[in-house]
Amino acid sequence: MSFIRTPKPWHLSENIITPEWAYWNRRKFIKTLVGAGIGASAVSLSACQRPNAMAPELRQTLGNPLDNVIPNPDFQDAGRAVTEQQYASTYNNFYEFGGTKNIWPNAQKLPTDPWTVEVGGRVKNPKKYDLDDLTQRFPLEERIYRFRCVEAWAMVVPWIGFPMKALMDDVEPTSDAKFVSFTSFYDSEITPGPAWGFAMNLPWPYVEGLRIEEMANELAFFAVGIYGRTLPKQHGAPIRMVVPWKYGFKGGKSIVKIDFLTEQPATYWNTLAPSEYKFEANVEPEVPHPRWSQATEKIVGSNSNPFDWERQPTIIYNGYGEYVADLYA
Repeated sequence: MSFIRTPKPWHLSENIITPEWAYWNRRKFIKTLVGAGIGASAVSLSACQRPNAMAPELRQTLGNPLDNVIPNPDFQDAGRAVTEQQYASTYNNFYEFGGTKNIWPNAQKLPTDPWTVEVGGRVKNPKKYDLDDLTQRFPLEERIYRFRCVEAWAMVVPWIGFPMKALMDDVEPTSDAKFVSFTSFYDSEITPGPAWGFAMNLPWPYVEGLRIEEMANELAFFAVGIYGRTLPKQHGAPIRMVVPWKYGFKGGKSIVKIDFLTEQPATYWNTLAPSEYKFEANVEPEVPHPRWSQATEKIVGSNSNPFDWERQPTIIYNGYGEYVADLYA
C-alpha cells in the first residue's frame, strides 16, 4: 500500500523551507522525549534553536524557562525555518512603547508581576486569572506558527501557550455572546505611545477583537511563552493573542481584560484608520493595503542584511486556509 502525501498550503519550493537536517533532528529529538515519557522542557525546546550571538542586554530580557511544555505535533512544521530569536525579539511592533521596530529596550518598563486577567461580560463563570493560572491552569504546548504583519514582513515563531478554546470552556460564554474584546495594559506614565506629538489623543488602551467563532477556532491561541521561555516584554508579556491567519496587529499584547460581548467592539487600528485596518484583517494577498501591495512578504532574518531580506509570495490566510476558510464562506 502506498500513501499519498498532501502538501500543506504553505509548502513552497525546497530551497526556501527548513533545511532537512534541522527539521529531522528536531523531530527526532522530540520523538525521543515523548517516547521516553518525558515532558519536553524549556531546555529541550530552546535547544532546538541554532545558537546565535546575542548581546547580553538582549539575553537578559528573554524570560524564564517553562517546564512541562509538549510540542503539538500538528504545528511543528510551518514550511519555513524558525526565525532566529535575535531577530524575532528585536524586530517588534509595540506601539504603547514607541513607533519604531527597535522598542525592546523601552518595553522593559512594562510591569508584569503581579498580573491579572479579568474575564467577564456574557459568560456564566466570570474569572480572574493570575500569573500562576496562566502557566499552570491550562496544559501548555508549543506551536510553531507563521506570523504575518500588515506591513508585509513575516516570521516563523515557536509560541508556547494554550488554545483560546480552553479559556472559553472555563468561563462558558452565554448564547448571546457574539464577539470578544481583548484589552491591553495601559498606563500613560509607563506606556507613553509613539513620539508622534499626539499620542495622548490615540484610542488607548489598545483593544482588539474577534468574532466568537474565530476565538473558538483550533488555531486561536494564547501565548505565555516563546522559544522555550516565558514571553519577553517586547513580545507582550505575560500573555498575548496569537491568531496566525490574521495580520499581526490583531494579536493584542499584555492582555489585562477579556470581555464577551453581544456587539462588535471598537478596536485600536480599526478606530484610527478603518479604510486601512479592517476589523477582520485576514491575510489576503489579493487585497492590497491602500499604501502597498500584500502580494509578497519580507522574511525577517532571512539574511544578515535587513535591507535585502528575501521576499516570498503571500499565501491566503497565511497558509492556514484548511482551518479557517469556512469561517468566511
